[in-house]
Amino acid sequence: MGSQVNLHRLHPKGTPPSFSVCISCNDEGAEFIHAVANEVTISDIVNSTSVPPILQLFFHLNGAVNFEGQSLPLLSAQVTELKDGGIFIGCSFNHIVADGFSFWHFMNSWSEISRTSSHSITLPPTHERWFIDSCTPPIRLPFQQPQDLIKSYSSPQLDECALHFSAEVVAKLKAKANKEMQTNKISSLQALLAHVWRSVTRARCLKPDQPTGYFLAMGNRSRLDPPLPSAYMGNSLQIADAVRILAGELVGGSLGWAANLLNEAVASVTHDKIIEFLDSWPKCPSFNDISQFAPCDLFTGSSPRFDVYGNDFGWGKPIAVRSGGANKFDGKITVYPGPEKGSIALEICLLPHVLKRLMEDSEFMKMVSAL
Repeated sequence: MGSQVNLHRLHPKGTPPSFSVCISCNDEGAEFIHAVANEVTISDIVNSTSVPPILQLFFHLNGAVNFEGQSLPLLSAQVTELKDGGIFIGCSFNHIVADGFSFWHFMNSWSEISRTSSHSITLPPTHERWFIDSCTPPIRLPFQQPQDLIKSYSSPQLDECALHFSAEVVAKLKAKANKEMQTNKISSLQALLAHVWRSVTRARCLKPDQPTGYFLAMGNRSRLDPPLPSAYMGNSLQIADAVRILAGELVGGSLGWAANLLNEAVASVTHDKIIEFLDSWPKCPSFNDISQFAPCDLFTGSSPRFDVYGNDFGWGKPIAVRSGGANKFDGKITVYPGPEKGSIALEICLLPHVLKRLMEDSEFMKMVSAL
């Protein structure tokens, strides 16, 4: 396996300068690193709600951006041996190659090969590219220089916590939200995220007339008609239109009302809306960047549906999951399944004083469970 990002300049006569991006499969392999952390134990990582800063050293490509795939590996895996015999596998994937679904498909396949010593896997990836009929690659990116794509972002100091919500707690939040709205449409995740949104807004001490928004990164595979193959290797996601309301309305309203707003945002991402976006984007390409998210917003990525705890490399199933420093900013929430069926784990990044207030909020913390 091996590839790199290549840039091709496109400047036909009579058109403004532009370029395109492609992945060149060059068979140069992926990067694999073996490391040892003699002073770090499993409990240092998993037995505290705080995410220790040293964890970032377990991911080799921290701070890299997609554009650097021209020279850096698109995949880097670091296996770190811990003091007490634990093993931490940190894997970094260039987002040009894969979204979260494909990332975990890769991890599932890698662990299956390691566990079974077989070169065949249960669900081989599908590499056939998919474009809508109106899109003919290569897509022209209207920039003078490739560097015009890159927007630097200087993050303030952030603290991060890893919280577990038991299946019982998640079920109670879902039942409460649906009862308040007299519906059965609100999902477990929507109810939990609404609970977090209201709690973080309180911890931020926003004024009642300050706007607060919620952005949701969503996979498109199953929303297309017909759907993309479950093993499609690549990117198929977009950010749902932001839910934006006043802080006073959010905190003063019910859990169900907030959860229903998130439900409506999710429901609005239909096949037709996805196709409309995919049709319009090549005509006027634009790129999301971290600076577009205001300090009163939240953004959620990843999914509790990813098969995180099925990654048995032959040493048993994992006991916890943590992510690296990529795309971390004030208000970023990363979602994972919990170790027990129906439970959910969240990684939450906030300004230190805000996270401190959140962790001191008894109404919020009574819903948090120990692993």
